[in-house]
Amino acid sequence: MILLVHGDREYLRAPGDELHTDLGMLTVPEDVEAGQTLETHIGEEFLVREPRGPDLFNHFERTGAPMMPRDIGLIVGHTGVAAGERVLDAGTGTGVLSAYLGRLGVDVTTFERDAEFADVARENMRLAGVEQRVDVRTGDITDELDDLADSGFDALTLDTENAPEVVRHAPDLLVTGGYVAVYSPFVEGTRAAVEAAREAGLSDVETFETIQRQMDFNDRGSRPSTAGVGHTGYLVFARNE
Repeated sequence: MILLVHGDREYLRAPGDELHTDLGMLTVPEDVEAGQTLETHIGEEFLVREPRGPDLFNHFERTGAPMMPRDIGLIVGHTGVAAGERVLDAGTGTGVLSAYLGRLGVDVTTFERDAEFADVARENMRLAGVEQRVDVRTGDITDELDDLADSGFDALTLDTENAPEVVRHAPDLLVTGGYVAVYSPFVEGTRAAVEAAREAGLSDVETFETIQRQMDFNDRGSRPSTAGVGHTGYLVFARNE
């Protein structure tokens, strides 16, 4: 897949696809490369880009509120998950986290309870080019915990209401030193995840609220944007002994 960019417009297309807009029509060449400029039949130019993580985030089909890049960055930074490692995930949703991890070279097994959402996530993994690394399974992870025990995952990432129940099984799912990362939009779910981590004997239990503020710069001065507080959710991290 490639991105066709004209000003603030972006279109995700594959080689051989056609693009029809009010700026004209063009066919994407089979040998298209990033950095090229393609013209429509009326002479409008589109820059060709290789899609990056944020581009995929913007063009994925959504099945709800996806995890934001700011949260994904904290998960990667705090767990240190890297190419060649294995992550067990639950609450796939749109699949943004799984796609980011797959593009890092991580092998992901992710569970989504809603069959339609799981189908959308599989298509999103195809668009991201990580369908060989991300195994999207339909079902509730709690029904598979016995089969997943002793699998030796490097990290466990959860964005589900039943995350605390899964956290209690973390010692059976993770390698020694492996990490748990739980995302929750609500304080109540966050507290329950912390208590479950402590009950399971996990160490280094930490909780963070993710807040990001955009800066505004204009002729009058510089200050944080007044458009919202920038809160997305809470992240709980813990480590298997």
